[in-house]
Amino acid sequence: MSTAYQVIARKWRPQTFDDVVGQDHVVRTLKNAITRQRIAHAYLFVGPRGTGKTSTARIFAKALNCTGGPKADFDVDDPACKAIADGSHLDVIEIDGASNNGVDQVRDLRETVRYAPAQGKFKIYIIDEVHMLSAAAFNALLKTLEEPPAHVKFVFATTDPQKVLPTIISRCQRFDLKPIPSELIVERLQKIALEEKIKVTDAALGCIARLADGGMRDAQSIFDQMISFCGNEIAEPDVLDVYGLVAGEKITALAGSLAAGDHRKIVAIVDECDAAGRDLVRLLIDLQALVRGALLDAIAKGGKSDLLGGLAMTTEQITRLLDGLREGEGSVKLGLAEKINFEVTLLKAVEASRARAIDSLIKELAALADESGGGADGGEKKKD
Repeated sequence: MSTAYQVIARKWRPQTFDDVVGQDHVVRTLKNAITRQRIAHAYLFVGPRGTGKTSTARIFAKALNCTGGPKADFDVDDPACKAIADGSHLDVIEIDGASNNGVDQVRDLRETVRYAPAQGKFKIYIIDEVHMLSAAAFNALLKTLEEPPAHVKFVFATTDPQKVLPTIISRCQRFDLKPIPSELIVERLQKIALEEKIKVTDAALGCIARLADGGMRDAQSIFDQMISFCGNEIAEPDVLDVYGLVAGEKITALAGSLAAGDHRKIVAIVDECDAAGRDLVRLLIDLQALVRGALLDAIAKGGKSDLLGGLAMTTEQITRLLDGLREGEGSVKLGLAEKINFEVTLLKAVEASRARAIDSLIKELAALADESGGGADGGEKKKD
């Protein structure tokens, strides 16, 4: 009998600390805590979706409850680790905060923490989306969280820390997981492609990483979908067509047109993208990222950058261009006429980048006035 198909995001889920991508600061701290026997009673993992919060929590649970543990370099084939991975370990309890958010569920949890572990050294509670707990549930958890039994560890995960009570956060060690850089996502996808025997171009992987916005799980899900669509060979045009992305060269050309103030070319590129069914909201996001890169370049180089079409633009001009693109986000996303709103946003951004800040004009006029005044005084002194 054939085994059930497992999606790439689950099949390639990190199983050890070394598998976790892009969160070196978290991995290093947890490893050191285990090695030095400085394991806290409560941890809070914060970060965007798909960055490894729940996976890291499970790996941490394996390190604590593995045979002969706690140890950071546990064996993935250890029966205890396998049980944690497939969710059958009696002492690692995963709770979904969204569906178990009432005070009654937390009271039940508070009762069970008193019992000793059945299999491992610790009883570990992993509560995902902890921000979904009600205020009453949070308050019911406070005392247990502050002084839990020695055999109990709590690991919370959330995408929205602002909704977690400060009194809960203050009782936890907080770890902020950051969006994963595109190059690391591409590197991981290349490894997966090699193992899965999929031929995929670097440009296609770059598009997938761009679309994933720093989320490894999103990138793997997109990659999975592309395999279903294309089979064993994936090229950049395939990804562009399926997700309505605009090619990198086209985004660069559009950014150059904005810098040059070429209204005709801007409208022509937008027409072309719209006719090809491209996602204009996504194009605006990618355009902002490119202009932001030029802004950082200008700051690093002392006030000017030529990354936008080879034209030298000042920090002020690029800032105004980026601000113009940002201001038009709402109308492009929510407006009824997406294409028109997108064109107006681009043209307004061009005009904003060409305008001069009133304070810088006043400074220049004042400097000119000082120079001309100084020249006149000098002339009079010479006459005397």
